[in-house]
Amino acid sequence: MKEQRMQQMAFSSKIVDVHTHIYTPSYLSLLRSRRTVPYLLDLPDNKAPPRLIILPSDDDASIPPESRGRPIDTSYSSIQEKLKFMDIHGISTSVISLANPWLDFLPPEEGIKWAKTINNELQEICAQEREKRLYAFATLPLSASPDDVADEIYRLRSFLFIKGTIFSTTALGSGLDDPALDLIWNALEDTQTLIFLHPHYGLPNEVYGPRNADYGHVLPLALGFPLETTIAFTRMWLSGVFDRFPTLKILIAHAGGTLPFLAGRIESCVQHERSFEPNEQHGRRGPARDLKTVLRENVWLDAVVYSETSLKAAIELVGKEKVMFGTDHPFFPPLEEGAEKWASVETNLTAVAGTEAKDMIMGESAVKLLELESSEKLASS
Repeated sequence: MKEQRMQQMAFSSKIVDVHTHIYTPSYLSLLRSRRTVPYLLDLPDNKAPPRLIILPSDDDASIPPESRGRPIDTSYSSIQEKLKFMDIHGISTSVISLANPWLDFLPPEEGIKWAKTINNELQEICAQEREKRLYAFATLPLSASPDDVADEIYRLRSFLFIKGTIFSTTALGSGLDDPALDLIWNALEDTQTLIFLHPHYGLPNEVYGPRNADYGHVLPLALGFPLETTIAFTRMWLSGVFDRFPTLKILIAHAGGTLPFLAGRIESCVQHERSFEPNEQHGRRGPARDLKTVLRENVWLDAVVYSETSLKAAIELVGKEKVMFGTDHPFFPPLEEGAEKWASVETNLTAVAGTEAKDMIMGESAVKLLELESSEKLASS
């Protein structure tokens, strides 16, 4: 608690973490029951944490079992460890979300069942935390029909601790420009449910070259994830989603991928695309609402970017009141034995502290967007 007080002295607002993950008990059971990617591999005699085989490249029989995929220790599932992590870093409130790959891999009927189970579980986890420091983003059965997904969105309206829903870049399987998503966009807009857009699939392995394996997960995580997110959102915008659903709210992970640096280039390419006819209403090519307007009115970004320069670009893109602190816990833990403070978190804290909008980023904007104060009062009553 001393660490928490010291950290809070640097920021006048409460600290809210909007990007922090967990694998719930039921989800771990689901992964353990599988034998194809994604699945959880328990090692003989439980000598080490189980391995999460999350990508096809992880599922390689030539690699020793104890070296495949990612080790999943208790920090990925323990609420007590999550709260301890929050105390160490001075975090008042966390909005937890299921970590990838969510439920994208399930057949439709199983996706619906598991989404309800996991969302009920997330609601219960948050409700049972006695100091009411936890909220959650739900997960959707995106392998199911749009009608079933929409039904789950409406069901979640009555869940006090659910503050939005995490969303993959492939959605129903064909990307965010799929016309079949309109029923889902309508439900999300109608309920004003925040979309937390998060990557998982990266780019095709050929992009990284034949020596990709020599570099571990660096190329897919550092470059594949941000570009995946950027492409997904750009397809969403190009297809006119924000014209048809102008009050959709979307939080984009990892400070918007590469959008802070490429938004101008994207807009320029649209205005110079010969196959696009100028819009009769505004004379420009492309969607009726230009990219700058959509980014300013519909988009929030987290601050998981590890650089003051990059964070300032994110602030410039969407506005200082629309960037929010995140940790990406339990990913990127310290590699030093016994280290309590996480270098990944401290890097983000340092970046935020160097901006004029630090109190907005650290908590004020999240409290406002997610209506945390009213929810806390209801939870305490």
